[in-house]
Amino acid sequence: MKRRQLIQGAAAAALGAPHLSGLSQQPITLKFHTFMAPMSSVWLLMHKPWMEKVEKDSGGRIKFEAYPAMQLGGTPPQLYDQARDGVVDVIWTLPGNTAGRFPRIEVFELPFMMNNAEATSKAYWEYFQTQCPDEFKETQVIALHVHGPGMLHSATKQIKSVADLKGMKVRGPTRQVTKLLSSVGATPVGMPLPDIPDALSKGTIEACAIPWEVVPSVKVHELTKFHSEFDNTGGALYTTTFVMAMNKAKYESLPADLKKVIDANSGAATSAALGKQQQANDIAGRKAAVDRGNTIYQFTAAQRDEFIKLSAQIDDEWVADMDKRGFKGAQLLSTAKSLIAKYK
Repeated sequence: MKRRQLIQGAAAAALGAPHLSGLSQQPITLKFHTFMAPMSSVWLLMHKPWMEKVEKDSGGRIKFEAYPAMQLGGTPPQLYDQARDGVVDVIWTLPGNTAGRFPRIEVFELPFMMNNAEATSKAYWEYFQTQCPDEFKETQVIALHVHGPGMLHSATKQIKSVADLKGMKVRGPTRQVTKLLSSVGATPVGMPLPDIPDALSKGTIEACAIPWEVVPSVKVHELTKFHSEFDNTGGALYTTTFVMAMNKAKYESLPADLKKVIDANSGAATSAALGKQQQANDIAGRKAAVDRGNTIYQFTAAQRDEFIKLSAQIDDEWVADMDKRGFKGAQLLSTAKSLIAKYK
């Protein structure tokens, strides 16, 4: 009798084992939060594919809850701290939303530093690894990249020269870009991307500095009539740095094999792919303005030189700022330029 009970107990345990195993294999859910709109090219062509690849590579053991457009609350400048504090698990944001907090990576936002987002994103990742690995030490960094060439979009008049910018209220994304705008005579207004439509509608700003790819998602092709771009062979007016980061404790809590999945979808290759895709999105953004009948002006080489001349001191100011903070500013600037050239 006792032997039969033991056999029955063992059989029951065996039957229950798959159920218990199933419990142990419950998917791990990660909350992804960003300020980008759900119909933006960044969300549809960059964020969603990245999440889908991680889910596939994990065999379904990682699942994402995706929240664009600040759906979990807060403001864009708070996103990095949301990941740091574990309010969410993964974020994508502009470090420059918190002016001066991540100073060493601002080097890539200096005027006329780049024209190729893929190459510059590779440079950005290597620069982070070798020059300032503690810049985002409070999180697990997944990717670092930049967008394609930044340009000017005006609601009130065509910007054809530096003189046309004098006194214009122009939105800039980061402190280095607002310094650039000030250096060429504009009145800079710093604000996060989602605030642009309301600001243009109310006349709080007359123009904005953004790349082509984001134009449709914030309706800039509808709210402005004039666009001014540079021939990229001589360098873009500016770019903006981005970080995709994960809560460190959440990353550390993952099983070793799932950490490897995150690692395989992080780093230099992921950063380069995001930068490449973001610049590729410029084509559709520009087309939206063309299709609407807006006017696009391209600055001449001589006009670009004037922008470069007037904004040249911004590099020197950044180097001096780094020196004051105890970093070797000139070395950092030289390294960033060398790395961009390396990956072109």
